[in-house]
Amino acid sequence: MEKFSKIISTAVPLPNQDIDTDQIIPARFLKATTRAGFGDNLFRDWRYNPDNSPKTDFPLNDSTYSGEILVAGRNFGCGSSREHAAWALYDYGFKVVVSSFFADIFKGNALNNGLLPVQVSDEFLSKLTEAIQKDPSVELSVDLEKQSISFDGGTESFEVNSYKKECLINGYDDIDYLVNIKNEIEAYEASSITI
Repeated sequence: MEKFSKIISTAVPLPNQDIDTDQIIPARFLKATTRAGFGDNLFRDWRYNPDNSPKTDFPLNDSTYSGEILVAGRNFGCGSSREHAAWALYDYGFKVVVSSFFADIFKGNALNNGLLPVQVSDEFLSKLTEAIQKDPSVELSVDLEKQSISFDGGTESFEVNSYKKECLINGYDDIDYLVNIKNEIEAYEASSITI
């Protein structure tokens, strides 16, 4: 995984509430066995017409908006437990998703795949979404080490699992983390007394 400590970026607003994993990546696109290419079908049914032409009013198709941060509505990632939703968001180019509530399984899948879910208050989310829609050049700063998100309209702290935070900052997946502490594991095993 890529190391993640701080991102300063513009954002794409998608203020819909209750965005489920089937809307993020429809089930018919889950046939691949690698993570590559899922971004092409991110929000497929919302982004494209039946004839595969882009829907011009969808934020991802609107050149006014860009960036590595998706600012979504409340209850993002609900529905099924498919990890492909996190793959699709990351493959598309998002590094952060901001919402006032995330489904637990989606949050875990996101963190396992290098995508940071930043949970903020409903008030902060509303203010942030309004600011981006009014001025798409608004930049957000997401600082993982300080666990804060800020823009000209305010700053808010967010929670993140300390183990996952360490993994993101160092670019580790679970195996990389274990390899990194191999000497500590071996020292523990050597000092353990067998009964």
